[in-house]
Amino acid sequence: MMLDKPASSRLLAVIRSGLRMAALALYYGGAQYFPTQPVPGWRLGYSIRRWLLGHIVEQCGTGVIVKGRAYFGTGRHLHVGDRSQLGQNLRAESDLVLGTDVVMGPDVVLMSSAHAFEATNIPVNQQGALTRRPIIIGNDVWIGTRVIVLPGVTIGNQAVIGAGSVVTKSVPAGAIVAGNPARIIRYRGDRGSRPLPTPEESGHSSVEETSLTKVSASP
Repeated sequence: MMLDKPASSRLLAVIRSGLRMAALALYYGGAQYFPTQPVPGWRLGYSIRRWLLGHIVEQCGTGVIVKGRAYFGTGRHLHVGDRSQLGQNLRAESDLVLGTDVVMGPDVVLMSSAHAFEATNIPVNQQGALTRRPIIIGNDVWIGTRVIVLPGVTIGNQAVIGAGSVVTKSVPAGAIVAGNPARIIRYRGDRGSRPLPTPEESGHSSVEETSLTKVSASP
């Protein structure tokens, strides 16, 4: 018996949903623990995790690398561009877009949600969640070890985020940022060829900017 178009669409949706749930179970039930480079068997581990990710997330590019124990929730509203990485021990949520060629160190946290806390007459655990704000990461971005990116941040193309940084606001294209909160140190390709960012650009106070200038001028 031939199915009409609405019925066929519903059937396909059910099949896709079933495949997605199976892929999630296989990933979290075992594949996340498969080897990561340089442990022997890492190529097989990468291939299996990449295949599973392609059945979980909304968009998965070619050549994506998923390292061990990367957590990304249910994968809804997650887009991963070509040759990008989900780093080892990643903790990510929904509403995340990774461009192409994103390199990611271990223990990175990408949080698109936050908890309400302003009311002092209501316990924090009873105030509920704030509206989710997507994180968008551009192309050719390097995110260092143990970086934390907070909700609503956009990281421009070719930016570099130094290890241990807490990124609270958006980062312009090509910027190198570091610290807590993360501030602009300089721009890629501009070492010695242009002045350091102004305090307004970097978020430094004038005292901090003076110290940074002295460090930069040291041999």
